[in-house]
Amino acid sequence: MTPSGGPQVALAVTGCIAAYKAVEVLRALQRRGAEVRVAMTRSATEFVGPATFRALTGAPVMVGEFGDPLEPIPHIALAEWADLLLVAPCTANVAAKLAHGIADDLLTSAALACTCPVMVAPAMNVHMYEAAATQANLALLRQRGVAVLEADSGYLACGEVGAGRLPEPEAVAEAALALLRERTHARDLAGRSVLVTAGPTVEPIDAVRFVSNRSSGKMGYAVAEAALARGAEVTLVSGPVALEPPRGARVVPVATAVEMLAAAEAAFATADVAVCAAAVADLRPARPVARKLKKGADDAALATLELVENPDVLATLGRAKAPGQVVVGFAAETDDVVANAERKLAAKGADLMVANDVSEGRAFGRDENEATLVSATGAEPLPSMAKRALADAILDRAAAALGASSC
Repeated sequence: MTPSGGPQVALAVTGCIAAYKAVEVLRALQRRGAEVRVAMTRSATEFVGPATFRALTGAPVMVGEFGDPLEPIPHIALAEWADLLLVAPCTANVAAKLAHGIADDLLTSAALACTCPVMVAPAMNVHMYEAAATQANLALLRQRGVAVLEADSGYLACGEVGAGRLPEPEAVAEAALALLRERTHARDLAGRSVLVTAGPTVEPIDAVRFVSNRSSGKMGYAVAEAALARGAEVTLVSGPVALEPPRGARVVPVATAVEMLAAAEAAFATADVAVCAAAVADLRPARPVARKLKKGADDAALATLELVENPDVLATLGRAKAPGQVVVGFAAETDDVVANAERKLAAKGADLMVANDVSEGRAFGRDENEATLVSATGAEPLPSMAKRALADAILDRAAAALGASSC
């Protein structure tokens, strides 16, 4: 792993027209917090120059097995460095070599030396992809524990239509990192109960109007999904969002902050970890009405909206925390982000605060997030990454805290 906790991905590029998409795969991996080093077959360099990858990674691109005085055995160095080997695109020729243990260049030698997870993303002509030999080679790779992405179907560079396209770069990157998360965490939260709050709260003014905020719920849902993947029993207390709940989670839908507090307190009684990712409205209308307020008839009520303070869900759970329970909160700030998160950490009894800078449209509604993890031991800034990757970074700290509390 990188010093920031991101994965180290060896991206292996082979010689086909889809090699240009490897540039986009590289960028997608970097956006998710990965450090990437690139190895290429000599044929791949006929499609994309090594200088392109070197400029984007800031690291040498490995092509040949000889000639680098700094890395006398480069294929071993790459294999030992990588947390994950991703072959994208993977030609029929390289798939055959990998399946049969042929190591006749740097890329295939590194693959044979790898003890980390390996994923291949095939890309080739439809007839080559559907050939019995290719399918047998891919099946053999799967039997040996290599993750094989199914090729997409569509119009191919050769003019044919059918299966053989490299999946979209974003999908390749996400699948690769999902594989790494699955293999790395190995259900370290099995037998644990995790409570997650997510989304906004909605505080009614009248029958049609309400006070709320911009939270999409994506961060909380990503935490719930990550906790499920790590073997936890998950209760997801969710405000109104337009998201599909993760399969396997117990979902408790709520609307207001008062409802969210009641549901969270009930679930927290038996929870090991609470991750309070919901954006709970600080204030609510003092006297909501059941009908729609009308202009003309209700101008006085519409002109002045009296607000009262909502209960603080995070602080309530923090005060109720028993030995062995871990509480994680979020601090969405526009100024003095880390300082405000540090104050909230102490004031609300949390073990970890996830500090977000939400100025200028950051965080809310996006698929990526840039956060600083704040605890009693200090502040750890993380690079911008997919919210699903950030969810695992948060759960890494929660799992470590659980382990420390059980010692």
